[in-house]
This record gives sequence, structure tokens and C-alpha cells, in this order.
Amino acid sequence: MLLEMCKSKISNARVTACELFYEGSITIDANLLRASGILPFEKVQVVNLNNAHRIETYVIEGKSGSGEICLNGPAARMGYVGDRVHIISYALMDAKEAQCFQAKVIKLNEHNTIKD
Repeated sequence: MLLEMCKSKISNARVTACELFYEGSITIDANLLRASGILPFEKVQVVNLNNAHRIETYVIEGKSGSGEICLNGPAARMGYVGDRVHIISYALMDAKEAQCFQAKVIKLNEHNTIKD
């Protein structure tokens, strides 16, 4: 049996832009991707803390150090600039692997930089 476990989480990110007329996805600062272990084009769940919407989309790598968290395409209808979101990726693993696996979680401040 395989279990779907949280692999990575970017916690308390602030949406910096919404681009409705785009193919779809979420653009995330490359530094945040590296720190969280989330890859470009990886499927993620975006949980909006302001309105309780949950969406699934894929990641596009943004400019390093920009703090960018941009909802693109249909995802742009699910939030507003300034909304707080959690961005979560998942992985399938067997029960033995899941018992010792540690998800990588980064917590952001109001400027979308990693808290110490």
C-alpha cells in the first residue's frame, strides 16, 4: 500500500500578483522552491487562508529573490494580492518509508522571505 504524504510546504506565503490571462499555474520565487524542495512543474495544492479555497496546479519557477507568489490563469480567480496561502506538495511512499520521512517546511514572513 502507498500513502500520500506531505513532501514539502511553503507556509504563510503572501500572494504578490494574479495574472488571469495566462495558461495556468503558480509562479514561485526560485529561492523558495530550492529551500522547500519543490520542483518546477511539480503538482502542488494551494490553500488560501483568506477564503478557504483549495486548488491544484503546477509550479513555474520565478525570479530568485523576488518573493514572487503569483496565481496564474484560473488560479487567479481563487485569491487576491495580499492573501496568505500555504503551498503543499505531496509524495507517494510505502508505510515503512512514511514512518521515518520528514517533510520539508519553510515558514515565510510578510515579505515572502524565510523566517529564521
